[in-house]
Amino acid sequence: MKVLFVLNNIYAKGNGLSTSARRTVAALRDAGVEVKVLSGPNPDPDGPQPEYCLKEFKIPFFQPLLRAHGYSFASTDVKLVEEAVGWADVVHMEEPFVLEIRACKIARRLGKPITGTYHLHPENIFFSLLFKDSYLPNHWMLMAWRNLCFNKWDIVQCPTGNVMARLKANGFTSEPRLISNGVVPDSCIRKPREEGPFRLCCIGRISGEKDQKTLLEAMQYSVHAKHIRLVFAGKGPQGRKIKRMAHALYRKGVLAYDPEFVFLDRDGLRKLAASSDLCIHCATVEVEGLSIMEAMQQGAVPVIASGPITGADQFALDERSRFRQRDAHELARKIDAWLDSPQELEAARSRYVREMEEYAIQRSVEKLIQMFEDALNA
Repeated sequence: MKVLFVLNNIYAKGNGLSTSARRTVAALRDAGVEVKVLSGPNPDPDGPQPEYCLKEFKIPFFQPLLRAHGYSFASTDVKLVEEAVGWADVVHMEEPFVLEIRACKIARRLGKPITGTYHLHPENIFFSLLFKDSYLPNHWMLMAWRNLCFNKWDIVQCPTGNVMARLKANGFTSEPRLISNGVVPDSCIRKPREEGPFRLCCIGRISGEKDQKTLLEAMQYSVHAKHIRLVFAGKGPQGRKIKRMAHALYRKGVLAYDPEFVFLDRDGLRKLAASSDLCIHCATVEVEGLSIMEAMQQGAVPVIASGPITGADQFALDERSRFRQRDAHELARKIDAWLDSPQELEAARSRYVREMEEYAIQRSVEKLIQMFEDALNA
């Protein structure tokens, strides 16, 4: 079976969608599926390139913002798109943008089955364009995606129940399949805790919808604030703002340890999570949450925001690991509850490590292969 993955840039750095796509493609190939990619170029000229490499499409004025989010768009060379789609048995879309609309039209003309993954919400885009929680722009974008892309696909992979519920509520008619994006299995390297301050990590792009500021606000209400060392792992358009807020808490004496800001590779993130007591995930817009999944693999107990369009809170095993989005007071209470109970915190680590075994990417790949076969044989 030959599967074509279509997305704007599979090699973009600091972009969860691209990271997930790279891992899924690699896992499918390991499982014996012949996969090729139609995508824009790798920013690293010395790195691997997609089999069908499109030129980058630069958008005036918005290009710096796109780069800050680790994103880029590809051109839609009709001949190359036709060649790529013509090669495939199944065409798999990773986004609902212009490239995918073009590829979809060609796939339909050539009689190719189409599957796709719901990877991002409109709010992921509009949050950085001043609309944030505005209902109409986000709803109009969702309806455009529905009509131009998703309802023209045969099957849509929904990584979480939260996503599936949203699609059903908004008239998406393609068959939904509940399939996690999965996480690459990784052994837990955590060592016994040493004496010293509690370490809380917050991993992910530093942007408005990831809402790192709520964690900083929570420090003002936490009884353990002076015994907490915060580590933010990531970069993004709000990096400078969050750094100023974090360092201000240290200068004012709210925190006894100046928060750290780092940008790490996968091994570095693994070590950070393995040395952290808690991993805080404040995102108000999240399809699944790869960063929190990887942190839990290393026994970092999560405290996850719960909201209408965030699916990451499905990983919380009890209410101590869940708080209302943007509620700094409740987040502080949940953090304090865990830090007040070190024995329960240690016991919870192994439960979260075991939970992530259920989300191994190999299990997701088995379901994806079945999805491709069902689309092909329909």
